[in-house]
Amino acid sequence: MTKMYINSTMKERKSFATISVVMDLSDKLDGQYNPQDHESRIQDRWQKANYFNPDTQAEQDLVKEAGDTFSMVLPPPNVTGTLHVGHAMGMTNKDILARYHRMCGDKTLFVPGTDHAAIATQAKVERRLTENEGKDRFDLGREDFLEKVHEFAQVSHDQITKQIRQLGVSVDWSREAFTLDSTRKQAVRTAFKRMYEAGLIYRGDRVVNWDPQGQTTVSDDEVEHEETEGTLWTFRYSEGFPIPISTTRPETKFGDTAVAVHPDDKRYQEYIGEKFEAEF
Repeated sequence: MTKMYINSTMKERKSFATISVVMDLSDKLDGQYNPQDHESRIQDRWQKANYFNPDTQAEQDLVKEAGDTFSMVLPPPNVTGTLHVGHAMGMTNKDILARYHRMCGDKTLFVPGTDHAAIATQAKVERRLTENEGKDRFDLGREDFLEKVHEFAQVSHDQITKQIRQLGVSVDWSREAFTLDSTRKQAVRTAFKRMYEAGLIYRGDRVVNWDPQGQTTVSDDEVEHEETEGTLWTFRYSEGFPIPISTTRPETKFGDTAVAVHPDDKRYQEYIGEKFEAEF
């Protein structure tokens, strides 16, 4: 037997009611709770009712007339793999916010989605291609390689969305986004066009990061810095050169044309302005 009671929520929101369900526990329960016996059924009810769609909330009078509108985007996970416990924690925090605003009678939208992850996905597909088939993207050609990338991304996407559903995150799946879908691509192009027309961005020369393996430029955010032990080399340009030079990049010294010294350093005063002929 199930009893249902209507309760008001918060002091400042007394006009909006929530439903509390009290279960009659007179029937014998299983000795151990198994979430798999219940969660899929609950998730199916959520999806069939389309409850997390803000339009459905309004149609079912679950939104206060004077309520606010609250919208939030789930930070899209990269389709380079599957979700981990950090994703679960972050999604739970955001889901609490979304559910709180629904309880307050606000028209609430929580948008799910995934991110193509650009070079990270490309690198992962290339690595798998080399390990499994002994080929690289140049062996396949552009179109066939892109097909491999899309196949990999789709498999990851399906697993990620399954995990999000299993977590019970209250997102509106009818508005699911992908950062390479037509809507998002159009939005990005429109934003760049407007920024260009406003003079906020321009094309020019700049030192960029280059990936010698991927043969492409990468953004600063995608560069991973590592501290390594190197060698400090000390040498002279030729046998008669009076100043020892120390460097970590000796291969660049063949292009040197001058040596700079501190003007007040007494050790090198007599050499300032002198010319030497170096023999490599």
